[in-house]
Amino acid sequence: MGPTRAQFIQYAPAALAVASATAGPWSALAAAAAGAGAWAIDASVPTLRSLIACGITATGCGIAAHQVLASGMNPLFALGLAVPAGAAVLAHHRNTASGLPALPATTTTGQTSQAQLITAWWKEFISGPTQTEGRKLIQAGAGLAHLVLDVGEDHASFTGVITLPQGQQVRVKAADIAAVYQIPVSQVEMGDPKHYAPNALPITVHLKKPSAAPQIAAAGAPATPEELWAAHVAVPEGAMPGTTLTLTRYDGPLDWEGIATRARRAIGTVNIHDLAGNLDLETIQIALAPTDKPSQMGVRVMREHALMHGTMLSSVVDELAMDSRGYVRLGTYIDARAALVPLAQPGSGARHLYLVGGSRSGKSGVLEQVLLSAHKSRIAVILSSPQAGTIAGAGLAAYCGDGLDEAMGALRLAYAMMLDREARYRSPAFPFTDPLILIVIDEAHMLLSVSSQYHAEAKAIVEQMTRRSLKRGIGVVLATQTPLAEDLGNSSIIRSQLLIGGGAVFLRCAKGQGSLVGANAVEGAEGIDLSKIPPQWPGQYAKVADRDMSGLDTTAVANPEDGTFGLGYLLTPGSQAVQFRSLYLDVPPASLAGSQPPVAVEHCQAWQHRDAITRTPMVDQRGKNLIGSLADLLTKAQQSPPVPHQRAQTEPAGPAGPSDGQELIKPRILELLRQESIPMTAETIARKLGTSAKHIKPRLSELKRRDEVTNENGLWKAA
Repeated sequence: MGPTRAQFIQYAPAALAVASATAGPWSALAAAAAGAGAWAIDASVPTLRSLIACGITATGCGIAAHQVLASGMNPLFALGLAVPAGAAVLAHHRNTASGLPALPATTTTGQTSQAQLITAWWKEFISGPTQTEGRKLIQAGAGLAHLVLDVGEDHASFTGVITLPQGQQVRVKAADIAAVYQIPVSQVEMGDPKHYAPNALPITVHLKKPSAAPQIAAAGAPATPEELWAAHVAVPEGAMPGTTLTLTRYDGPLDWEGIATRARRAIGTVNIHDLAGNLDLETIQIALAPTDKPSQMGVRVMREHALMHGTMLSSVVDELAMDSRGYVRLGTYIDARAALVPLAQPGSGARHLYLVGGSRSGKSGVLEQVLLSAHKSRIAVILSSPQAGTIAGAGLAAYCGDGLDEAMGALRLAYAMMLDREARYRSPAFPFTDPLILIVIDEAHMLLSVSSQYHAEAKAIVEQMTRRSLKRGIGVVLATQTPLAEDLGNSSIIRSQLLIGGGAVFLRCAKGQGSLVGANAVEGAEGIDLSKIPPQWPGQYAKVADRDMSGLDTTAVANPEDGTFGLGYLLTPGSQAVQFRSLYLDVPPASLAGSQPPVAVEHCQAWQHRDAITRTPMVDQRGKNLIGSLADLLTKAQQSPPVPHQRAQTEPAGPAGPSDGQELIKPRILELLRQESIPMTAETIARKLGTSAKHIKPRLSELKRRDEVTNENGLWKAA
């Protein structure tokens, strides 16, 4: 194999010096031949200049040394002539050793053939001038300056700066460059325009990327959880890329626990559906538990879900009352620990609770547990239930607003109680001599949503109560069917105050309505999609297929294994949302209340005038100017019997006095109450008489003033 071009240029002067010393003047021909050869192989101008200078010096010294030896002079003189020749050779070597690129020859313009080709394609398709008539350029005038190549055996790339005249902006995109050079877009890197001038943008284009090192496959398919994790979960396209799994318990391939760790980087939101797909499992078989470190995540895989069999309400009766910290038991966590929520805080007052759950998610059961825990903790309850007859434990409430209008009345009463306590407790001292109060609002969207006739008033009241009521010993328990802002009247205040002031329970929601991301994001529950909670446990579909055609079993009750009702996430103050399941109501909660009557609200002005307050709108006709003091509220309540302003906006005005038909309702109401001999709500009376509640309520009030009927906690009965 002959010398390379670089070796020839570097060592030609030394060869000339040796040849001159032996061949004499004939070496001039050799020098001329070397120069012509260097020119022929397209050496650069600086290299050619250095080669000529060094060649002349070395050749002259060689010829002189040859003459000294031929004349018989002392050989030391000839040896001395080798010094300038050697110096010239070393200087030439230094000039050429650091600047010779291992690239094809350059053109007369100083660009290599690769650079010329890159520049030609850039001009042809991007900046111009183009050689093709009628071609539409990507951005005319966007030249490529400061072009630098990096070419090797397994890679080829170039960097440069897209430049435009002052005042113009670079509009060339990575996809445009990738299309011109026929490479993937991922191989084009462009600088961030925010960090550079508008008319200058650096780029790096990888024309050829080194092939990835082949991974040596294991002798067999991944078998252990760690191997499965590394092969399917930790890979770039997996659910938790860049993580490693450390097992903490292993009882088989479908029953283990571990900690996933990402080195010095937060794991972030994990898509549990992707994780289940990576591990070839059902979603319900996997549970994630955030740890104190953002770079770690607890993982549990279950052959049978740990909460499938539930925790019986009757087995934890002693844990339902508040402990010394104000917590009550609501269910069981995935790791079998008791799931607790606060209803009060020592030295501070009450606490809020935010409950989200769709149909058949177990939301009503959670509310019944809250009512029972409040009863056992001697907390008074004002229940606002727009959907009549849905809460079985309504009898444990001190006041029950059952039905849309009555529910709004209960909300007004709770607000009046807060105003009353604010008037009496200017500087509240704990513990209160008066009982703690919970205002429980079921199906709150029926009052708060924009479509509700009570939207403006309900929104104003709940916003104020979530802000101001805790220090007055009044907590808000608010339940909706979805976490969407629409269910809270598009009020960010209500959601934030509920979460700041207590815990949150998230149960299954309808598809597309349970995502806790974006505008619905909740700190501590980021990325959870409640619609992804399955309605049934694994294997239930096969069980349903086994049909019994003996007829409907009217005595059967749903067992914990029959569905995932009550399964969800519990978020308590200062923690992450953790999977849990509420208690299974194996007995009616009201049956565990004992013989104690409902906890009564203290006797005060608001409670004394509760009938008038519940019928008094607290905002003006525009839905604004919420009444801010107890004195103003009592003044308005003691005026003429009010008519809800929302009704007046949507219904035509009637005659000033009651019609004969309405007068005939009174005897029918009295006859019904005497025949039934049980207390009933106004909604129930209206249904039984085949009329609307708006006609019944004024007549009930008139009968009460005549002492013909009585009203206790929203329940009417004959005197």
